[in-house]
Amino acid sequence: MPLRSLLSVALLVGSTLAGAQQNPSSSSRQVINRPDARPGGVLSPVVRVGDLLFLSGVTGSKPGSGGLADGGIEGQTRQALENVKSALTLAGATMQDVAKCTVFLADVKDFGGMNTVYREYFPTDPPARSTVAVAALVAPNALIEIECIAATPQKR
Repeated sequence: MPLRSLLSVALLVGSTLAGAQQNPSSSSRQVINRPDARPGGVLSPVVRVGDLLFLSGVTGSKPGSGGLADGGIEGQTRQALENVKSALTLAGATMQDVAKCTVFLADVKDFGGMNTVYREYFPTDPPARSTVAVAALVAPNALIEIECIAATPQKR
């Protein structure tokens, strides 16, 4: 590539980087917590960066009690997806805004039961998804954890 072209590319990249530094709102990061969240937690339920929402992984734990939902994999999957829905609501989004989910299963044999409930929440045009079986989940006795990424306008 001629020197003149290299200089043009360098100037373009430099001006783009300078513009990004001068406009901090272009890479703004907003943490969205529940109103009753305790300060000093180790994770944020939802982080918005531009039009993307990144949801932390949730298990099938019931709000308030902290205990896991009854009903095996189906009950825990349903509760985990309700927890996803609740986190999305905090950010002004819906299940239709979900673009990608990652499902972690403590036992690959639970795939069918999880998938049956998952279809109830995403009956048409489901988001992209990865499902992996893991040796264990951090929450004791949890059978499933689900994390999601959603794409939604910042203001509705």
